[in-house]
Amino acid sequence: MKKTTKWMALSFLISLTVMAGVLIYTFDANTLESIRNIKPFYIVLAIVLHLSSYAVWGLRTSVLSKALGYRIGLTNAIQIVTSSTFLASITPSSIGGEPLRIHLLNNNNMPIGSATAVVLGERVLDAIIILLAAPFALYLFRDITADHNFDVIIIAGEVFLFFILGILLYAIWKPMHTRRAIQWIVKRCENAFGEKRKTFFCNLSEKIDTELEEFHDSIYYILSKGKIGLLKGIICTLFFWIVEFSMLPVILIGLNVEPLGLVVYAAQVLLMIVVIIPTTPGSSGVAELCATTLFSVFVPTYVLGIVVISWRAFTYYMNLLVGGFVSFKILRDTVLVNRMLK
Repeated sequence: MKKTTKWMALSFLISLTVMAGVLIYTFDANTLESIRNIKPFYIVLAIVLHLSSYAVWGLRTSVLSKALGYRIGLTNAIQIVTSSTFLASITPSSIGGEPLRIHLLNNNNMPIGSATAVVLGERVLDAIIILLAAPFALYLFRDITADHNFDVIIIAGEVFLFFILGILLYAIWKPMHTRRAIQWIVKRCENAFGEKRKTFFCNLSEKIDTELEEFHDSIYYILSKGKIGLLKGIICTLFFWIVEFSMLPVILIGLNVEPLGLVVYAAQVLLMIVVIIPTTPGSSGVAELCATTLFSVFVPTYVLGIVVISWRAFTYYMNLLVGGFVSFKILRDTVLVNRMLK
């Protein structure tokens, strides 16, 4: 709990500091006029779009789980993915959300191996969609990427994405090598802790073997017999990113700024590549600065700070708020059930 509080405080501090700097830098008399003329309907619509993305994400989890033969209800799946956004928002590369989703799927009678296959499968689908869209986004942003420093950041992000995707695909393609690598790590840990923990690490080794076998069986099953479910998962992934990326154009309309066609979507694709690089908790600071750079292409300076703050409020602070609330609800319900069982 103390570690989570520390990460959250650090994330807040960095994010708020950078957003304050962006707002001060872009603030002028026109900014106040823009705030007075905000169209509330579109701001509410942006919130609804982001909340809808939770439902689409939950549907994808439910569909992929069903493809493996496990029935996870849509409502339950939405709670699982929404609760994971809290930890994802305070960990670099949003990596904290995956273990929690695996744990919650396992609590719903899905073996850890199958739950891992679903969660990592989602990450792979997201990475493939973003990587396929990246060349088109770079083409649309060919003028801004003339900046060498920004170009290097984008390329580094793509390389990192390809690296992670390559590791995941190799782990699926060569399961024996994956097993040997993990068992080697367990063996080193066993040697480091000595004889006192030998029984623990032996049991852990057997557990890992069982779950890895379940994981690879699940991957093989979904690629052979669960193709319909995989296709539905791909469609859900496409729809998820369309819904999520449509929020920014709606925010712009609400602030009386004309969205610049596909460039608005291209900016967000490039932004996703940058924020995936593990830097600060929840990419705080990095996301705001990169968003300011990218959005400045199609957003007037006087309203740029408001746009970045609004976008970050919906994509980050809302995740913390909603994810934290759902996580608390799940934890409370779990405690109540355990008490009833006793």
